[in-house]
Amino acid sequence: MRPLRPLGFAVMGGLVVAGAFLALGITGRRSTQTVVEEGPVAAQPVASSSRRLTPHALYERDAPGVVFIRARGRRRVQGPFELRAAGSQGVSTGSGFLLNRAGDILTTYDVVDGADADDGVTVHEGDGPAIHAVLLGSDPSEDLAVLKVRPGSLSQVSPLPLGDSTTVRVGDPALAIGNPYGSERTLSSGIVSALQSELPGAGGTTISNVIETQMPVYPGSSGGPLLDAGGRVIGINSQMRTVSGRVPGETAFAIPIDTAKVLVDRVVAGR
Repeated sequence: MRPLRPLGFAVMGGLVVAGAFLALGITGRRSTQTVVEEGPVAAQPVASSSRRLTPHALYERDAPGVVFIRARGRRRVQGPFELRAAGSQGVSTGSGFLLNRAGDILTTYDVVDGADADDGVTVHEGDGPAIHAVLLGSDPSEDLAVLKVRPGSLSQVSPLPLGDSTTVRVGDPALAIGNPYGSERTLSSGIVSALQSELPGAGGTTISNVIETQMPVYPGSSGGPLLDAGGRVIGINSQMRTVSGRVPGETAFAIPIDTAKVLVDRVVAGR
């Protein structure tokens, strides 16, 4: 299962504030009046800079950093969201997001697996023209890949801030942004439903510590970012579990961003 998932993350609660007001009547006797007011309670601590950001505001801020990826070549394996058989010639599509101004893009390996080495991968900024991308590095066992485009070629795309996946808790709100159709980005919201999940990786390997979420995620969103309540990337959407007769699937899996940082540090920071 691959391509995939803003976020219902603030809940309203009641913060009861009681104030006593003393009023002196004409007779001189005192009476007491209690005033009760309600205020919002955040679902979890959020950085002050993003405390007031709604899912729409986070989408407006982070969606421009998510791109559409098209890979042409012969697939060695069949992806979970593809109808054609493994080994067939064709095109696979997915999402990715910009890491920095140098043109480095993080996505899943499944999106680019089997692509032609010379001109098989292109990146698209909305409805803009195809931009040639090269595979800078990959880790098939963790379903991760880093692409590179010419610096400045993505004029309207902004890098996304990376978070810390080790702080993720079950019940935390989560957002997923994808660019599955090459035009309008999509937004999904839900919660973290489980940690320490495992997924099958390439060559019989196992991907560990996967973040499981409950949210509707569409095919073509594989490689897109999973965000926390502050809009920071905590995972890379990788696979989803479908339920018979229900589209899209509502259980999705993301590779922790801290796992991806190992590859990024090796191929980006180390070059």
